[in-house]
Amino acid sequence: MQKTIIVSYSGGLGSFYAAHLCKTRYPEAEIKLVFTDTLIEDPDLYRFLRESAKALNLELIEIADGRTPWQVFKDVKLQGNSRIAPCSKILKRETFNKWLKENYPNGGFVVCLGIGWEESERLERAKINNPYEVIAPLCDKPFLFPEDTLRIFHEYGLKRPRLYDLGFSHNNCGGFCVRAGLAHFKNLYEKLPEVYQRHEQEQESLIKKNPKLDKPFLKKTIKGKTEYLSLKTFREKHLELNELEKNDFGGCGCFIDE
Repeated sequence: MQKTIIVSYSGGLGSFYAAHLCKTRYPEAEIKLVFTDTLIEDPDLYRFLRESAKALNLELIEIADGRTPWQVFKDVKLQGNSRIAPCSKILKRETFNKWLKENYPNGGFVVCLGIGWEESERLERAKINNPYEVIAPLCDKPFLFPEDTLRIFHEYGLKRPRLYDLGFSHNNCGGFCVRAGLAHFKNLYEKLPEVYQRHEQEQESLIKKNPKLDKPFLKKTIKGKTEYLSLKTFREKHLELNELEKNDFGGCGCFIDE
């Protein structure tokens, strides 16, 4: 591959394995890791980010819009939700695209995403919704299976990010995500109560200052009717989940959806 490969380096395992495959499959290519910081990341993400970049022997570039998701919600007058996530759009995609435009005004690059083969439909959406060539080596054969990723990880001698060990499916935004479901936020409350409390306070402050932004992102079916729950209401009244809700983790879709 002649073009520079820009890896959207999230600090999660997917983008790490994708960067490893780029280095393995395209040994002559220039590869850069670009991390877009939402400023609410788990402290251990930064440890893994820098240790893994060093292990890969690749340049790590850290960029940020300068706002947190809650500051974005205030500025755009909308709480993010599973359908519309201005935090993802502004803090991730627009910040990343601005950096690309400033550093590669004439193109000459491809963007690598850490999308796994089991969710390859996300790659097709990413290709449609981004104005540049996108690759996802984890979607290409031969596929990496759990035993392969475990072997690769240990070969680098790395310790994986702590959020995975705490039961989170990704290492983004410190365990917070407006696209996540009830089970995800129950886990956040139980494993990282101080983080949950901080986001609860941010939400209450946002609603108090902007009463029109009172429609939260969590929703639950109560007596056949869908009700939207604030983090405070969920914590106080609805932490007990039914069997269906216990699988309601939701997911992050940064760089994918428009």
